[in-house]
Amino acid sequence: MPTRRYLDQRLKLHHLRALEAIAAQSSLLKASAVLGISQPALTRTVQELEEIVGQRLFDRLPRGVRPTEAGNLLAGSARRILAELRRLDEALDRLEDPEGGTVAIGTLPVAATGVLPGTLTRLTAGHPGIRVRLEQGRTEDLLPKLAAGEIDLIVGRLYEPAVPDGFPREPLWEEPISILARPGHPVFALEAVTLDALRRWDLILPTVSQRVGQEIETFLDMVALEPSGSMRSSSYGFIREMLLATDLIAVMPRLMMAGDLLRGMLRVVPLPVPAPRRPAGIIMPRDRPLPPAGHAFIECLRAHVAEIGQRGLTDITGAHREAGESDTTEGRERV
Repeated sequence: MPTRRYLDQRLKLHHLRALEAIAAQSSLLKASAVLGISQPALTRTVQELEEIVGQRLFDRLPRGVRPTEAGNLLAGSARRILAELRRLDEALDRLEDPEGGTVAIGTLPVAATGVLPGTLTRLTAGHPGIRVRLEQGRTEDLLPKLAAGEIDLIVGRLYEPAVPDGFPREPLWEEPISILARPGHPVFALEAVTLDALRRWDLILPTVSQRVGQEIETFLDMVALEPSGSMRSSSYGFIREMLLATDLIAVMPRLMMAGDLLRGMLRVVPLPVPAPRRPAGIIMPRDRPLPPAGHAFIECLRAHVAEIGQRGLTDITGAHREAGESDTTEGRERV
């Protein structure tokens, strides 16, 4: 007969937080820094846990640790329990302030610099009591957090899942790979922009995630632009300054610079080349409703995306209109 562990009586919240942190960081040292405790104290907590459950929870590796099967089982439960406690905390906040609340948003890198700033500006103006928690990452890293309830929704590029995962996806806009330059750039003085003409200017490219990087490389091959002599940077601020101050041209997802395009600080270089479709939007949880603050955020996101679409910077999909042909590298208006 299995040993009775009495987990409901013996497990404490600090055990669950330790499990979650170690599983996420794969390192006792990093997890102790995240939790704000010493590594020896965290090691004692792990020893307590292993005594309570009667099994080894982590295998020690030359660099870091790896959860055992039992460790993964407990870490998954710890994430769900802690997420439920956070949602309870937020529900109690809503009782005190019905106009407030919290929304936890997972965001992909392009959306984080593109559509989120304008969306959050609207949210703050219309719902000043709502608090926002942001977590940036890749889709494959954010989906487990969405499943566990650690975040309420994901915003960004809607990559096709390798296998069906049951998460509702709603496309709202397109994020075409485009060529950007400052408004006074000599390229806009040409009677017609040709691929040969574009080769006169050097490129500046973002250092981005693997999938976006591959899409940029595919686009460069398609338009026969040579990336070997290009400048690359992971800093969007640096890329922006170089675009504004020089004759460099950039190749990137267009809405990565949505704010500057809306303000007229940058323009899309027109090309008669169809850009591959890159639908973006929201990924919703499978089995729970959004909090009221989540609905308020989505309302502001739709409004901001609609404004971007009205300015000719992107095609609007989903609830705004039926998905149509893919966008091209030229906006419908010169901006």
